[in-house]
Amino acid sequence: MSHISYDFYESLIKRKKRVFSILLLIFAVFFFIFLATGSYRTDILSVFSTILGKEHGTISHILWQIRIPRLLGATLAGAGLGLSGCVLQNVLKNPLVSPFTLGLSQGAAFGASFAIIVLGAGLQHKTGEGITVFSYYPVVICAFIGSLFSISLIFVVSSLKGATREVVVLAGIAISAFFSALTMFIQYFAEDVQVAASVFWTFGDIGKATWKNIPLIAFFVVGGFLYLLTRSNDLNVIKWGDDVAKTLGVKAKSIRMQVFLITAMVTSIITSFLGIIAFVGLIAPHIGRLFVGEDERFLIPVSTVIGSLILVLSDMLARKIIAPNVLPVGIITSFFGAPFFLYLLVRSRDANHS
Repeated sequence: MSHISYDFYESLIKRKKRVFSILLLIFAVFFFIFLATGSYRTDILSVFSTILGKEHGTISHILWQIRIPRLLGATLAGAGLGLSGCVLQNVLKNPLVSPFTLGLSQGAAFGASFAIIVLGAGLQHKTGEGITVFSYYPVVICAFIGSLFSISLIFVVSSLKGATREVVVLAGIAISAFFSALTMFIQYFAEDVQVAASVFWTFGDIGKATWKNIPLIAFFVVGGFLYLLTRSNDLNVIKWGDDVAKTLGVKAKSIRMQVFLITAMVTSIITSFLGIIAFVGLIAPHIGRLFVGEDERFLIPVSTVIGSLILVLSDMLARKIIAPNVLPVGIITSFFGAPFFLYLLVRSRDANHS
């Protein structure tokens, strides 16, 4: 009997690894399709030749200065949001939470706007965005503080006796509204060009990814992923409750605080550079569970890849839907994510009443 159980477990693990490999293969295919897609027409063979250094000129400039940074930005941002949503849904035991629905993104956006308008972390000019950020550190630090404040409030609310899933989500909505109001308040007293820049800054736009900010985004997203993956067994234990975790030597409160800090940092980095990108962190873990279940050892990497895939596909659609104009990718993710959130909310309500 135990031999049969062990064989079943081994086959289950192999199946989950196979799913992850297939997802990576699918992402690799769209990786090159993305590079070949745009107003300047090219093909995948030309993309390969350019990457290998065999082609130069216009196509080389477009790929290395525009499309590859954009692709890396979408990959990293999607991975970071998928990762954050996955672990937040775990530690809060709530399938409705994500960096966007908890107000982390809005808190980070307020921090970034505060740095740009109040602290002057930008240089005014009359074309383009209106403000070009020349000092990223104040923007990132303020975005992190705003995001950290949001997650701290969520931690307090979730710790209250009798706090239901709906209460936590409603708290996130209230926090989002609060930070949106603060952002509008500082915009009201700003100059027109600063207001335009601040509003544009909050749009989720992958086009803001550059070779200058990609390494910083990669550092926190990859670092957060590797660390949380090493704690995946502890995250699995937390699902059984704090008492069970304590008997197994897992410090549940410490793990939660680590998760909150990492997700706040990852969200703030993404938002401060690329703006608010909604619902990716909500959708990716739910799709991941359909393939690999609740085991965080597999759900974390699968959610990360799915998050990247969602954002890459969304940005491709954003560039195609009204070409040659490019929509901010945040509009696309919100368009598809909002109905999905409502579906989860109704399903959660029905489950509580059944």
